Amino acid sequence: MVEAVVDWTDKERFIGRASSGHAIVVDAGTDKSANGPMELVLVGLCSCTADDVVTILTKKREPFTAVQVRAEAERADAPPKVYTKIRLVYRISGKVSRKAAEDAVRLSEEKYCSVAGMLKKTAEITYAIELEK
Repeated sequence: MVEAVVDWTDKERFIGRASSGHAIVVDAGTDKSANGPMELVLVGLCSCTADDVVTILTKKREPFTAVQVRAEAERADAPPKVYTKIRLVYRISGKVSRKAAEDAVRLSEEKYCSVAGMLKKTAEITYAIELEK
């Protein structure tokens, strides 16, 4: 079981902790002294799929030197303002074959990334791959 808890600090700021024991500041207000909840959902998506890609490329013995995943998202106009469109841009550096990169991204998106699996319920997720030698 995974657990999480938040404690209010002031204004619309909270300190959140999860089962790992690590703490994070969350700012749900307009001050933006920290990431907001919906920003953290995108960070979770990017890190989930990036980890899959790194794991798959490592298993394939592809000589990558960097992996970056950027998300660009649109939200619904009315509450709840869920994500409706998400575009992921994978930037992979090193001498990685295009096929290996495409296979890793596809496997993450279709099979392994739990965060993408949840977000697909409300959002159309598309992606692009940029290879840098």
